[in-house]
Amino acid sequence: MDDWGGVLAALLPSIGVGLIFWFAMRAIVNADRSERQALARMENEAAAGPGAAEES
Repeated sequence: MDDWGGVLAALLPSIGVGLIFWFAMRAIVNADRSERQALARMENEAAAGPGAAEES
């Protein structure tokens, strides 16, 4: 039972770095998703023609 402290001390930095990586990748994926949605919305407005955005 004395070794559990050493095991936790060895695993916590790896778990912390893994969590930081996961949060960073999630932020990147969400930013990419919202940018793609914005681009699609702009392309749809451009394809609808001038004045279409003012009417809706």
